[in-house]
Amino acid sequence: MPPSDAAPANDSSENGRVPVLDAEHVSKTFESAGRRLTVVDDVTLRVAEGRTCAIVGPSGSGKTTLLGLCAGLDRPTSGSVRLCGTALGPLDEDERAALRSRHVGFVFQTFRLIPTLTARENVVVPAELAGQAGRTARQRAEDLLGQVGLAERLGHYPAQLSGGEQQRVALARAFMTEPRILFADEPTGNLDAETARAVEDLIFDLNEQAGTALVLVTHDGALARRAARQVHLRGGRATEPAAGQPPASNEREA
Repeated sequence: MPPSDAAPANDSSENGRVPVLDAEHVSKTFESAGRRLTVVDDVTLRVAEGRTCAIVGPSGSGKTTLLGLCAGLDRPTSGSVRLCGTALGPLDEDERAALRSRHVGFVFQTFRLIPTLTARENVVVPAELAGQAGRTARQRAEDLLGQVGLAERLGHYPAQLSGGEQQRVALARAFMTEPRILFADEPTGNLDAETARAVEDLIFDLNEQAGTALVLVTHDGALARRAARQVHLRGGRATEPAAGQPPASNEREA
C-alpha cells in the first residue's frame, strides 16, 4: 500500500520528505445570528511532494472552507498552516498572494477564465503576475494547451469554447508556473460525465508528469478514489479509511 497523503500531525515528514502542505489542528468558526458556527473542526492534514489527496463529504461539510484555509485564501480561527515550507500565519495578504503565485495552482468548478482574453492569453496570466511574461511564457502556454488537446484553440475566447474546453484551459493555466501543489475545487462539477472523465484523466496525468502535489475537493466518489488518499469531512470533522484498507481498483499509487 502506498504511503498516506494525509499524515498524523506528529509525523514530521513522509519517508524523509518535507510536506508541501502541513495543516495542524485547523478550525474555522463564524458568528451567525448570535451563534457560533464551526465549519472546520480541528483538522490535521499533511500532503507530501507529488502526493494526491481527495477531500470528500456532503454539501455543507466544510470541504471548500478547508481547501481555502490550506491554500491561504482564508485564515483559520485556530491552528496553523505551512504551505511549501512557509508558515502562513505571519504573512499578510500580499505576501500570501506572492507565495501562491510562485508555488500554487488552482482549478475551480466555474473555470474563472477572463472572457476578453484568448485561451493562450488566459494561460499566460499566472506567468505575467509572477513577472515571467515574454516569448518563453507564450511558448509554454502553447505547449500546455497542446498537452490538454487544445492546440487548435489557442486564439479562441472562452465564449467560443465548450465547458470541457474551458476547464482544460483552466487546467493548463494552473500548471503554467510549474506549481508545487495544485488545489482543485469540484473540478468536474459543471461537466457532463464523459467530459468529466476526460478532464480527470488530464488532472492526474499532468500531476504525475509534473510531480505536483494534488489536493482536490469533490463529492464524486469515483474521482475521490483516484487519489491515493481520501479524507472524509462531516460536520467539519475529518475521518479517513482505516489503516490497511485496500485501495479501490482505480486508485493510483502516489
